[in-house]
Amino acid sequence: MQKAFWWVSFGMMGLLLWGQLYFPWLVWGWLVVLPLFLLGLYDIWQTKHTLLRLYPVLGHFRYLLEAVRPEIQQYFVEDDINGRPINREFRSLVYQRAKGERDTRGFGTQFDVYRNGYEWLNHSLQPKPITEPDPRVRVGEGRCEQPYDLSLLNISAMSYGALSQHAILALNKGAKMGGFAHNTGEGGLSPYHLEYGADLIWQIGTGYFSARTPDGKFDRNLFAQNAHRPEVKMIEIKLSQGAKPGHGGLLPGVKVTEEIAKIRVVEVCKDVVSPPWHTAFNSPIGLMRFIQELRQLSGGKPVGFKLAVGKRSEFFGLCKAMLETGIVPDFITVDGGEGGTGAAPVEFANSVGMPLKDALHFVHASLIGCGLRSQIRLIASGKSLSAFHLFRLKALGADTVNSARGMMFALGCIQSKNCNTNRCPTGVATQDPSRFKALDIADKAKRVANYHSSVIFHFNQLVSACGLAGHEQITAKEIFHRLHQQEVVTLAELYPLPEEGAYLQPDGLPEKLKPLWEKATACCWVG
Repeated sequence: MQKAFWWVSFGMMGLLLWGQLYFPWLVWGWLVVLPLFLLGLYDIWQTKHTLLRLYPVLGHFRYLLEAVRPEIQQYFVEDDINGRPINREFRSLVYQRAKGERDTRGFGTQFDVYRNGYEWLNHSLQPKPITEPDPRVRVGEGRCEQPYDLSLLNISAMSYGALSQHAILALNKGAKMGGFAHNTGEGGLSPYHLEYGADLIWQIGTGYFSARTPDGKFDRNLFAQNAHRPEVKMIEIKLSQGAKPGHGGLLPGVKVTEEIAKIRVVEVCKDVVSPPWHTAFNSPIGLMRFIQELRQLSGGKPVGFKLAVGKRSEFFGLCKAMLETGIVPDFITVDGGEGGTGAAPVEFANSVGMPLKDALHFVHASLIGCGLRSQIRLIASGKSLSAFHLFRLKALGADTVNSARGMMFALGCIQSKNCNTNRCPTGVATQDPSRFKALDIADKAKRVANYHSSVIFHFNQLVSACGLAGHEQITAKEIFHRLHQQEVVTLAELYPLPEEGAYLQPDGLPEKLKPLWEKATACCWVG
């Protein structure tokens, strides 16, 4: 190819020189030929890309096609139900419901209802009337001075920094309009989370942002000051997240502006490290005591923790700590290993952490087996976009559900998967003012509120169609799962539950869990 490049280049230049004798206007041809010739020279002399040295100029087409491959894949190759991580069927559903457009489907489902793994719920011949249009779940009742009535669908944890200021403002305004909760993410309480006065779940991560000392330790006085804000309704201690469980974070100093530094209580232009572990406690019992302390410091607001389930013996250690201390969290947020984030190492995103269905069932069953479930609310988080997704997670044990990507789609996210590049084309996950200022706060806030209300409306329709008097009656028996072509089971059969307090009785533990339970201890983390 290099020889061909030289022959073609000199041939074209020779033709141009000859042609100019008879056609002077051909001088404009140099504007095309000369840059290509210089580009070819650069390709041959550079040493970084072998492909370009062997195929000067032409090799660039490979990189051009590679750059647009995701767009070609999404818009021209993938069908409505096979896209990843969220298929077009559900992306379109969110867009339509957020915009208030028609969201019905004609000519039947596109799903193969006979494939292995297909799930559905069976309706009743005697549907029940909807008696509670906006169902709520009370968190912290009987334990907290300020319990909170949580909507069945809320905005999952997304920090300012991961999302743009306009995106946070639109989410917050939408939550205020719809009367549901907005989780701050671990990046701290930003002015954009407080702007419109929506109900907040303040997440406290390992960096203790908005509640830290200059050296990164937990600051009780600053926490109390912020926790008493009227917008803060609950406090969530983040142990791990589904996208990168067991992994810390680093915010490079170049991104630590004066505004970010003020919000997170860090130094301007210096790297900010979020360690993989907490320094305010170092054991299951320590976590329970920390929960009790935050409950007191906040003036009696519900306090819980979020985790992606990993080593099951460690969660058993948490259960033992609850039993030994008599201190229980007001809620536990279970994040699935399929969770999303702005940026995560590929190995963590693909292969670390228990998927949501399995994790939710394990936590639900463990709390039942330990006689603790009635005291704790469960929040599920992980790829929930439709009313059926909400219904299914309720059937598996969740009291309420958090959605991140659903809310991002409501903001206008197109799944370009550029969250980690600062080049988000819709202004949602970027700090580039030229991009995020194009996101209209008022319009997108309305869409967020529309999406939430539509999901709740259709969820109520499903509850009614099943002949249930309310969402509290949903059980795993309502969902059917096709194992094989002619073998169908309910989720109750796939995910069996123990009797209340069974794990505390002799021989009450399943054989496969006994080694994990015996290994677990409340005084330290044992995997």
